[in-house]
Amino acid sequence: MTAVETVNRQVRLAARPVGLPKPSDWRFTEEPLGDPPHGGVVVRNLLLSLDPAMRGWMNEGRSYIPPVGIGEVMRAVGVGRIVASSSPAFAAGDYVSGALGIQTHATLDAEGLERSGLVRIDRRLAPLPKWLNPLGMPGMTAYFGLLDIGQPKAGETVVVSGAAGAVGQTVGQVAKIKGCRAVGIAGGRAKCEFVVGELGFDACIDYKAGSVREGLKQHCPGGVDVYFDNVGGEILDTVLTRINRKARIVICGAISQYNNTTPIKGPSNYLSLLVNRARMEGMVVFDYADRFPAAIAEIAGWMREGRFRSREDIVEGLDRFPDALNGLFAGENFGKLILKVGEDG
Repeated sequence: MTAVETVNRQVRLAARPVGLPKPSDWRFTEEPLGDPPHGGVVVRNLLLSLDPAMRGWMNEGRSYIPPVGIGEVMRAVGVGRIVASSSPAFAAGDYVSGALGIQTHATLDAEGLERSGLVRIDRRLAPLPKWLNPLGMPGMTAYFGLLDIGQPKAGETVVVSGAAGAVGQTVGQVAKIKGCRAVGIAGGRAKCEFVVGELGFDACIDYKAGSVREGLKQHCPGGVDVYFDNVGGEILDTVLTRINRKARIVICGAISQYNNTTPIKGPSNYLSLLVNRARMEGMVVFDYADRFPAAIAEIAGWMREGRFRSREDIVEGLDRFPDALNGLFAGENFGKLILKVGEDG
């Protein structure tokens, strides 16, 4: 099958960033787009997910996933529509999700299909942006991080930082569905009002307007049983002073530390884990890939029942990628940050 003749526009990593990525760390390229390789597909990318984890993918060194190579297309999860296929598993017109990269099209051979984790998605189940938020990697991160590692029990208090962000939105709502008290930490009055008024959290602490320590005393008078950490740094350190015996701390991310040019700040209050016989454990969402379908089905069911909501912040245009990504680290987005790079149909 012949792909529509066009050009693929790409964003490649030009240098390893030191601190916040600079314009010179990126290179915009174009290349002709041809037919799909044998057993492969050509995907027209529509929406690309911008995530804090991307900053770690740019660094050299041992991690849970190999770093993006210099000169390679920047890694990103996205959703798109197959425009040409020579694969028996996919047909032209299928909507798919996977690691598609920061580019307008993804050409994947048979091995690339497996590496990218390409899967067919059902637009009837939810609109496409939802497949990059509650039904995508952020939702799966929240679902398995909270339920498998946090192990919340009805009546317990769950605190989540970055509560208005992609992962935080889902954590708090799942906690409520499971019968817990949900307290968010977010930056700004509007985000805190959204977390409580729209998502149904019991309370939200505005770290920009006052003391997180005092907020925890006010909204978690019985202490913290589960803390889902998306930011690290000082907020993690503060929450450690309020945890209960046998508390569980889920280490999902540390967005406050990703662009440091000095050593990462670890928790100085870590002895609270000893005193309270508590547990701190990291999680990587890819470890749960074989269980994604069940989680997607459950979250989609909650959405249909009106028990679950989400918010997406969509920025349009491939050329806006560098600024949009940096805005993520400054907390400029309101909801799951998504880059729109193509029109559906």
